This record gives sequence, structure tokens and C-alpha cells, in this order.
Amino acid sequence: MGCARARQVRIFLSSAAVTPAARLRGLRPDWLSDPKVWRTEVLAGLVVALALIPEAISFSVIAGVDPAIGLFSSFTMAVTLSVVGGRRAMISAATGAVALVIAPVNREHGLGYLVATVILAGVCQVVLGAIGVAGLMRFVPRSVMTGFVNALAILIFMAQVPEMHDVPWPVYPLIIGGLALMVLFPKVTRVIPAPLVSIVILTVITVAAGIAVPTVGDKGELPSSLPVPGLPDVPFTLDTLTTVAPYALAMALVGLMESLMTAKLVDDITDTRSCKTRESIGQGIANIVTGFFGGMGGCAMIGQTMINVKVSGARTRLSTFLAGAFLMVLCIVFGPIVSGIPMAALVAVMVMVAFGTFDRHSIAPKTLRRMPAGEIAVMVITVIVVVATHNLAIGVVAGTLTAMVVFAKRVAHLADVTAVTDPDGSTVVYRITGELFFASSNDLVGRFDYAGDPEKVVIDLSAAHIWDASSVAALDAIEAKYARRGKTVEITGLNDPSADLHGKLTGELAGGH
Repeated sequence: MGCARARQVRIFLSSAAVTPAARLRGLRPDWLSDPKVWRTEVLAGLVVALALIPEAISFSVIAGVDPAIGLFSSFTMAVTLSVVGGRRAMISAATGAVALVIAPVNREHGLGYLVATVILAGVCQVVLGAIGVAGLMRFVPRSVMTGFVNALAILIFMAQVPEMHDVPWPVYPLIIGGLALMVLFPKVTRVIPAPLVSIVILTVITVAAGIAVPTVGDKGELPSSLPVPGLPDVPFTLDTLTTVAPYALAMALVGLMESLMTAKLVDDITDTRSCKTRESIGQGIANIVTGFFGGMGGCAMIGQTMINVKVSGARTRLSTFLAGAFLMVLCIVFGPIVSGIPMAALVAVMVMVAFGTFDRHSIAPKTLRRMPAGEIAVMVITVIVVVATHNLAIGVVAGTLTAMVVFAKRVAHLADVTAVTDPDGSTVVYRITGELFFASSNDLVGRFDYAGDPEKVVIDLSAAHIWDASSVAALDAIEAKYARRGKTVEITGLNDPSADLHGKLTGELAGGH
């Protein structure tokens, strides 16, 4: 919501100096005014649509539903988010992470409950987006983001390994040929995306030569008609709600985490900003729409987004819309042709995406020598957890928690205590420097000489800051120890926030005195 208001303010402030005709041109999307942009967006949408088909079918298998349901979900997610999403050019569709979360619902209760879960998850995402959950993204450190990207690249590659195992030998030269085409063709021209050229050429070769290799059609039957909206076939009772609610909340959190991380990644690649709040709410709306069309839901697809943004160069909502629209056209109108596309062609595309996504600079010896050990540990833990669980959201949470522990440990050591006694021996001044919070204040009590200090003790906090109740409790404990020996303590130098917190809590914490 805040993003929309800021955009309205910018438009309002600039409107006085712009003529109506110019203002109308400014509201026109780039792809309407620039043929090159239009061509790029259309071709990018076509490439993504082709890559979505086997992925959507595979995720349908994971969820235990008919392949058509996964394809319908990809269609409705992409088309809806092209309108309501907050990150232009990002691709959302049926995903493996969401499929893993909702698979038990379908297995134990049936398709009707799965659809109800998707709708409720969408409602949860709208609520979470409205209350500002997207703001939590600023707490994700760069080392976690790097680990997220590298883990993503590994997962994309690992997903292609089954397509290269126990297959006819022509698959391997086809994959190598596809990779070579995608490396060399951009040196000739960038007018047509290299992945599209690779898919077309390899398909023509296999069909013309009659080479027997696995094809898209082997993954599952493509739908022959558009989805029809309707209500989930479940009893609308409290029992149904309690059954689907835990799965819906899990799906909402996983979907938002992956979508917001993907949006942040696209922001970095394109050097543009996106509205994470709008994206969060948009993901919820898209899942609600998908649920009413009987779909399995989804979230941002990082591999297909990389194809769209990084490989094909798309930057507008048109490519997102066309990815979904072309997906249905390819399935319904050109189903027999699409079914003949060799999986080797799509494997080559995804391997190239994995290679381009991996941040090789992050593991270069020069970088590792200069990077703090804690930062490296955070990145490695993120990668390991993501790869082990095949869940990007769990890995990001684990990496962020690790980063918080590393940060707390690092900052805790910055707190120091020095003591200076007056020449007459009547007063001792303890000067505390650094940040006082639960990690640094725990050993603060042991830094004072309660028995040997004179009658008056001054604790100077002018170079410190009190952050939490643990620090106030530690200061109370210090005063209590001196008081039991008949000595007085004076705390000085508190800045305004520290004085306010100390004033509210001192003497009120159990065990302080």
C-alpha cells in the first residue's frame, strides 16, 4: 500500500510540468511504444511457457494430482500476477515447494480439501501482506541471499539430473548441442532468445531424424480445454477449516518467502525496486483465483524467472502475462507439437540457467580469504539446509537465524568495562562502552569488584546503549550486590532512549534486587 501511495505522490508532483499528451504517453507501457521491447517480451514469454510445461507436470506428480491441474495453476498464477503483482517480469506458477506442503492434504483428504487449502492460503497471504510481513525482508542479510542464490542454482541443476540418468545415448549430444547453441548464438544476434532457438533446432532435429528420446509428452497428457471456475467440493464447516488451516498457513509462509526472495533477486539483477507489499497481497489474490479454478496454487518460480529476466531480457508485465497465456495456447492448440519437444532441449536450457545463476565470485579463493568466517558459515549453512530439504524457505530461515547468532556474538564482545579510582580512594568510576543487550550484559555482573571497591561507585554509560530488559536487570543486580555491602551506586551518562528504558524497568524485573 505504501508503494502505491509513494507512486501517486511522484505522479502528482510531476504532473504540473507535463502536458496531457505527454502524460498519456508516460502512462503507456514500454512494450506499446517500443517494438524492440515488445519483441523481447513476447519471445521471453514463449520461452518461459515452454519451460513451464514439464515443470508444472512434474510438480503435479509431487502433489498427487492430474498434470492438467498443475498446468492450469501455472496459467492462472502467471496471468493474475501480471496484473496484481508487485514485481514486474517475475514468473509465478505451480512450484515444488508448494506441492510438497499440500501433497499430504490431497493424499489424506482428497482434491476438494487441497483446493480449499489453496484458497485459504491465498487469504492468509493477503492478510500477511496487508499487515506488513514484506518488511521482514530487510532482516535477510547479504550472506543469506548469496547462499539462497547458490542453493537455487544447485537445486535447478539437481532437478535436471534424473532427465540425464538411464536415458538413450542421443540425449547427451542433444544436451551438449543445446548448451553450445545458447553460448554461441548470442554472438550472432540477440534479437531472438538463444533458449528458443535451441529448443526449436533440437526439436526439428529429433523429429526429422526420428530420434527416439524422452519428450514433453512423456511427462503427462496436456489439457485440451480451459479450466472452469467453481467452489471446492468440501463441507463448509469448522471441522474443514481446522483440517486445512495448518497446511494453508504453511503454504502461505513458504510461498511468500520464496516469492519475496525472488523479487529481491530480480530487483538486484534489473537495478529496479519492486513493491514487496503489493507482491505479497498479489500472491494471495493469485492463489485465491487459482483455487477457485481448481488449481494447486503456487508462488514465484525462480528458475523460470531467471529465464525470463536474465536470459531473455524481459522487464515488463507483458512477459509474465504471455508466459501464462502461451502456456494454455501451447497445450490446447499446439498440444501434439509441444508434446514432441525433446526433454533434452529443456534440460539444456535449465542447466544454462543454473550455471548463470550461481554466484561464482562468492566461492573464489580471493573472496573467501577476505570474507569473515561468520559470513562464510552463514552462506554455507543456507546452501546445505536448502539442498538437504529442497525447501528454499527453510534454508533462508536457518541462514537468517545463524546470521543473527553470529551478529549477536560479534557485538557482545564489543562491550567493555574499565575502572578508574579517584586519588583520594573515595570513589571508583566504571566506564562501560559498547552495546548492552542480552548477549553482552550476561557477563557484565562479574566485571565489578564488589568487596574491594570504595563506598561510592559510579557507572558511566555515556559510551554505551541499553537495548533490552536483560541489560536493565544486569544493572539492577549490580546495584543490589553493592547495596548488600552498604555501598551506593550512581548510574550516569544515559542517552535518552536508554534512560527511558531504564527508568521504566529498573526495580520492576524479578530477581533484580
